[in-house]
Amino acid sequence: MNTFKVSTTLIALSLSQSLYAAEPVNIDSLVAAAQKEGQVYSIGMPDSWANWKDTWADLKTEYGIEHQDTDMSSAQEIAKFDAEKSNATADIGDVGFAFARVAVKKGVSQPYKPSTWDDVPTWAKDADGHWALAYTGTISFISNNNLVKDAPKTWADLLKGSYKVTVGDVGVASQANNAVLAAAIANGGDESNLDPAIEFFGKLAKQGRLSFTNPSVANLEKGEVEVAILWDFNALSYRDQIDRSRFTVGIPQDGSVISGYTTIINKYAKNPNAAKLAREYIFSDAGQVNLADGYARPIRTSVKLPDEIQAKLIPNEQYKSAHPISDFSAWEKSARKLPRKWQEGVLIYQN
Repeated sequence: MNTFKVSTTLIALSLSQSLYAAEPVNIDSLVAAAQKEGQVYSIGMPDSWANWKDTWADLKTEYGIEHQDTDMSSAQEIAKFDAEKSNATADIGDVGFAFARVAVKKGVSQPYKPSTWDDVPTWAKDADGHWALAYTGTISFISNNNLVKDAPKTWADLLKGSYKVTVGDVGVASQANNAVLAAAIANGGDESNLDPAIEFFGKLAKQGRLSFTNPSVANLEKGEVEVAILWDFNALSYRDQIDRSRFTVGIPQDGSVISGYTTIINKYAKNPNAAKLAREYIFSDAGQVNLADGYARPIRTSVKLPDEIQAKLIPNEQYKSAHPISDFSAWEKSARKLPRKWQEGVLIYQN
């Protein structure tokens, strides 16, 4: 991404000329404070997810900020912030949309509005600046072509197959929870009614075809995953990291869900300014391009993507049956109840 590397001075100038939120950001002061801290510790923002590695590399190259990450789920991130408090070992995390309000309610986040705040749609940000989606993802299927003859194109196809389907840690991981929501939408449900999805996955469990193998790039490469349900940006990234010809990635054509992820800055962060600078950079043009290079769709649609990056993404026509979350309150309630419903309606049938 050297084309998009710019000096601290140029970034500050560019940001100063952009649309400011109600509370202007003093970039020079922020950079100075962040450089004094010199480091940022993240959770749930590993190199392989949405190309975070380029953003961390940029922060080190441009500002001298060292970085370290510990990968974990959205629920685990919030629990860690809450448990450690003044002994915080993490400064910033990346959580699914449904978990953003949970972090605010638990009082473990602190606000920061980047200087490109006005470019972020109202639906995708907290009015006080505690969270804002940096990128969106859509639930997709990834199939191992060596193990699956006919790659599924719909949820209905999944039920007719003979392969095992990997969904991940439902009730804990945001990706897995949204897989359930996508299945609900495709089968007549919605944010307030996940029963069609529970019934769907219950059928897979009864067939002995529901796998709880971690749908990681390592397990995909080892051939331990036949079909997995993943965010499109993860599926595309894993496919290209391993071997593009070995996998088929597509959006389920009978329904899917579009959601996103937001950084949350730890209220108790020991490096709060470095965390704020990280968020600032993530929402800059260069940061948004980095995310797109990791197959995620940037929240700032005004950012022009290079042709070679645009070409890596799934064609737009595959998204015709994908819908954004429309009732966030209902989805938040359903997500809280999901672990028990999953246990009673799906896991009970697992061999």
